[in-house]
Amino acid sequence: MKLSTTSIACLATLFLATSCGVFGSLNSNTSIKPNETFVLGKNEHNTFKTYLKNEGTTTLKIYQAPLNGGTHSPVVIKPKGTATIKTAKNTALIIENTGNEYGSVTLKVKGDLNLGMTYNNQ
Repeated sequence: MKLSTTSIACLATLFLATSCGVFGSLNSNTSIKPNETFVLGKNEHNTFKTYLKNEGTTTLKIYQAPLNGGTHSPVVIKPKGTATIKTAKNTALIIENTGNEYGSVTLKVKGDLNLGMTYNNQ
């Protein structure tokens, strides 16, 4: 079977659109070092909603941190546990690996996807 140039271009466009989140979601599996945090959205942005699944063997602590300071809404996710968290405008979602082993979390994010992402040491 021979693919035409148009078919190849359509497939490439579909792949790029899907991988860049054009359809309104971001899907990721993120590893977090022991006693470190992964920060999602530490920049100016609109609201977003995150489905999280703890794929690792350590407990994860999730909380929100508005850009103007403070933290609130702590949630603890045990191994294999899940949570869905709505995050306000200009507020970061902090995922803290509280254990002594690497943590792993699956993230499905919807809403504003213009989110800064970084790791921080405790």
